Amino acid sequence: MKDSSIINLFWKRDETAIRETERKYGHYLLKIAYNVLANHEDSEESVNDTYLKTWDSLPPHRPEILSAYLGKIARETAIDKLRKRSARKRGGSEYMLSLSELEDCVSGGESPEQEAEFRELVRLINRYLRKLPKENRDVFICRYYFMDETREIAAYTGCSETKIRSMLYRMRQGLRNNLEKEGIRV
Repeated sequence: MKDSSIINLFWKRDETAIRETERKYGHYLLKIAYNVLANHEDSEESVNDTYLKTWDSLPPHRPEILSAYLGKIARETAIDKLRKRSARKRGGSEYMLSLSELEDCVSGGESPEQEAEFRELVRLINRYLRKLPKENRDVFICRYYFMDETREIAAYTGCSETKIRSMLYRMRQGLRNNLEKEGIRV
């Protein structure tokens, strides 16, 4: 079924929309959740929460790219679940590992006073990513947005895992240097 048809089902409040979404995007959403949570049961629960959040948000939203919309919801839902789980001091995941890799380049603040700085940081990271060749940008996003393992990225790109790790290291160093040139202390 086409994405536009699935979206129309959501807008009509037809429960078939959830079944069609699960059929078409279930594995994709489960992979995103599992990369964050590293636990199959929690990942399945997170995907079910994704379907509910999608049901609640369509309407009023009408996404142009359903897969990206669902992926964003799945990622945010899984991260929320991980935060709750981490508060109980349980398990690590690809998400935590990928964040620790970026830790020496970027640290996020949580106070309201740091909100403007955070927006500027996001702008600078996006500008840095736009300057990268498409392959590098895709590798960076696979690792640090989708939390894919380096072996998975290697399989997607046809590169060796060593090359992927090297690319990621160079991009982290480039990002760090770029941010320092912009006056961001890392």
